[in-house]
Amino acid sequence: MRCRPIPSFAAVLLALAGPALADVTLELTDADSALEDDLRAASRLFDIDTPASQPAQDVIAAARADYARLLAVLYDAGYFGPDVSIRLDGREADGISPFRTPGAIRDAAITVTAGRPFRLGVAEIGPTAPRTELPEGFAAGAPAGTRVLRQAAEAAIAEWRSEGHATASVADQRITARHDAAELDARITLAPGPVASFGALTPRGHERMRAAAIERIAGLPVGERFDPETLDRVAARLRDSGAFTSVGLVEQPLAPDESLPIRADLVEAPLRRLGFGAEIESSGGATLSAYWLHRNLFGGAERLRFDTEIGGIAAEDGGIDATASARYTIPAVPTPDTRLGFGATLEHLDDDSYELDRIELSVGLDHWFSDRLTGALALDLSHAQITDRFSRRNVTMLSLPAGLTWDNRDDDFDATEGAYASAEIAPFAIADDGAGARLTFDARGYRSFGERDATTLAARLQLGTVEGGDTTRLPPDWLFFSGGAGTVRGQSYQSLGAMQGATPTGGRSFAGASLELRQDIFGAFGAVAFADIGQIGAEALWQGSSDWHAGAGLGLRYDTPVGPIRLDIATPVSGTGSSGDLYLYIGIGQAF
Repeated sequence: MRCRPIPSFAAVLLALAGPALADVTLELTDADSALEDDLRAASRLFDIDTPASQPAQDVIAAARADYARLLAVLYDAGYFGPDVSIRLDGREADGISPFRTPGAIRDAAITVTAGRPFRLGVAEIGPTAPRTELPEGFAAGAPAGTRVLRQAAEAAIAEWRSEGHATASVADQRITARHDAAELDARITLAPGPVASFGALTPRGHERMRAAAIERIAGLPVGERFDPETLDRVAARLRDSGAFTSVGLVEQPLAPDESLPIRADLVEAPLRRLGFGAEIESSGGATLSAYWLHRNLFGGAERLRFDTEIGGIAAEDGGIDATASARYTIPAVPTPDTRLGFGATLEHLDDDSYELDRIELSVGLDHWFSDRLTGALALDLSHAQITDRFSRRNVTMLSLPAGLTWDNRDDDFDATEGAYASAEIAPFAIADDGAGARLTFDARGYRSFGERDATTLAARLQLGTVEGGDTTRLPPDWLFFSGGAGTVRGQSYQSLGAMQGATPTGGRSFAGASLELRQDIFGAFGAVAFADIGQIGAEALWQGSSDWHAGAGLGLRYDTPVGPIRLDIATPVSGTGSSGDLYLYIGIGQAF
């Protein structure tokens, strides 16, 4: 069969990957191997394990579908005069009668002669919005292909929509293939339509969620000019509420007043969720954690979460640490991009240098500024009973932590590209002592390279300082220690502190850095080489005396749906540890 229809710019490539088989063959002429790979990926015949083992009707149906699928690939690549032949046991597939199918088909042979690659002769699209940027390849003399025609139409329509023309579309297309000159003429006419405003949001599919709460969380600005980015943010708010497993926004026909109603197709998430976690560190012991979550307590996506964690199990130093907390959050208060939260925490810490029991109450706001930037502001009130080398005392503290986080990583648990930065300042006041502020900063960067980006370089910088407050009155966990999985692997957990007078305790400043080289090995397995370094200073802002220590090691990773399983072995390089010591770390997710 010789296929030479006039192509449409809207021809779509459907890629369904499947392995090549001995009894399904493809012969391609007049084109490179990259096109052959695309043809194999698009072919339904290459998805069939063995034609002889399948009903003949299924094989014939796949072959008939392949004519259009292979042509779509060829048109995308700019070949508009191809010959495509699909023979089943020597017979052309489109010539086999559906009423006289053979009992079985043993082999399938696909033969494609691509022909001459076409170039664009006429390339016209309009009318376009003033700031429209068309693809560079959409120009006379450039290689032709339905892909670049689609891209040009999509870019032009997207710009009209960004100007408020919600119903912008292709009104007409005249695509002519001139085979004698191997040129394709494309004339695309757009219909921008009127400037639209947002109409009402109508939710569908909800059962427990109240419609009024859905509208409040979505925050659709009814009456304002249509903007696709605003619509994307509306969908993100609904997803971020955690109450839905699926969110789809469907633009409805324009109303007579040129407002655009929006239908929200929703699938509610299960009300409750239970989770567990575990980590093991040879010096710091094992840590077990669990949580219980209710996603939609009163029909407004209110979340109630209980967390508990027990750490320091079988640790070399110190005793058992235990934490229990509850947090209740309400989305879209006071704005659609803000969440109000209330929390309560009970905590017991048994460290080698101190013991602490604390209760803490908090109220705070989390705010979304953009896809990458978020902020948090809280008011915390805590009371602690502390026993350390200074005294046995009660400490009541009021703090106002405020932070910003910038994050464009491609994956929170296993990043390969992007960066993360978080900064927090927490002004505080301690009863019968004074006031001050604690500042922390955490920056991480990721870059992948090599074949298939199989190698990733990851780096991390941590800084912290405490200004003000009497060291003998400060909660000891507000000071800084170094050593262990979160700071310097290869050193004992919190083994590096500072001397305040003649008393060993935490430091008022901390600086740490980590570097990892991550390499995919095979399948789900990967390897890591890493080095960490940390410094603790006795004074704020890294003034006064300070001590450094470092560690390095190797690790293995195994990818799972919830993140890589991490196993690291590290040893001291300099500082407090002995070069013969080995430390083991096991957990889920990358170290940072």
